[in-house]
Amino acid sequence: MSQHLKVLKQAGLVTDQADGTRRIYRINQEGVQAIHHYLDQMWNQALAGFQLVAEQIARSESQEEK
Repeated sequence: MSQHLKVLKQAGLVTDQADGTRRIYRINQEGVQAIHHYLDQMWNQALAGFQLVAEQIARSESQEEK
């Protein structure tokens, strides 16, 4: 578990604070928002590409029917 938390901390997704012999981890909202923004961009690009191909196929099929 500590290795996973270390990776999340290095990625900027969590912060930690010492509390005696424990470490308290919290979600870093800025890091999560950055991932959310990245995924939104990725999906928007993927969907735009899918739409383009679907429109090309529809046009091709429409021309073949004529």
